[in-house]
Amino acid sequence: MYADAISQSDAFAATAVGAGDRARFFRAPRQDSLECLAATFRTHVYAPHTHDTFVVGIIEAGCETFHLRGTKHYAEAGMLCFVEPGEVHDGAPHDKGYAYRMSYPSADFLAAVAAELGERPVRGGISFRGPCVRDPELVARFGAAHRAAEAAASALETDEALHAVFSAALARHAVLPAAGTSPSLAAPREPGPVARAIAFLDGHYEDDVDLATLAGIAGIPRTRLIRAMRRETGLTPHAWLTDRRVRAARAFLTAGFAPAEVAARCGFYDQSHLNRAFKARTGVSPGAFRAGL
Repeated sequence: MYADAISQSDAFAATAVGAGDRARFFRAPRQDSLECLAATFRTHVYAPHTHDTFVVGIIEAGCETFHLRGTKHYAEAGMLCFVEPGEVHDGAPHDKGYAYRMSYPSADFLAAVAAELGERPVRGGISFRGPCVRDPELVARFGAAHRAAEAAASALETDEALHAVFSAALARHAVLPAAGTSPSLAAPREPGPVARAIAFLDGHYEDDVDLATLAGIAGIPRTRLIRAMRRETGLTPHAWLTDRRVRAARAFLTAGFAPAEVAARCGFYDQSHLNRAFKARTGVSPGAFRAGL
């Protein structure tokens, strides 16, 4: 453990919280108990501190200033930010403050993700090329994944989204010692593993399937499974599962079941979740579909 390293909750508690500041901590339990923070700070100032973990996150609005490696940085809206374990840093609002979403992955967690990218163990430490980068596509994906974790969405949705954004962050913005360069995102064809994954999803669409379990059944790492399913079917594992659930919902609605019962039978976490998924794929709500039968 690094000297004076603290958790993010400790760092937040070390200074007073002013009016207009708000923060929420939560965890993604299947992602190595990943600690996450969603916050808006107008007055809160972090004291200099370090973490045992990496810090990976996005600025959603405004601007944060922080000192790192002897330099003052400005993290603006739309930026992706990285701090490595043991690095002393602080943080303060610039001008009218900022809103951000942060995660605190362990070195072991990122090493495991990196190993799946390169299909071999990562030897030595992972480092990022800079503390702030502009990557609009990845910033949007990170925000969506972070919100899914905050909302405690379905296991596969959260697992897939978080794993994909950390994989992309490493591939685009990290230096991995084992490879010497950034890993490739090329996706090989994997018809056998994809068929096994699809068969499992089709047979367990009502269950809260997680990505690690599905990858184990397919017989390939999580990163390869996501890419392979997208290449073979045009859908990621979570998108396939949602589509399968909607197909099942159509059958149950046709058989006369009420939308609320259909949501429970098909693995949706509530009726509004069913409504969104069903309408996105059929153009009508479950109630309207049932009324037209």
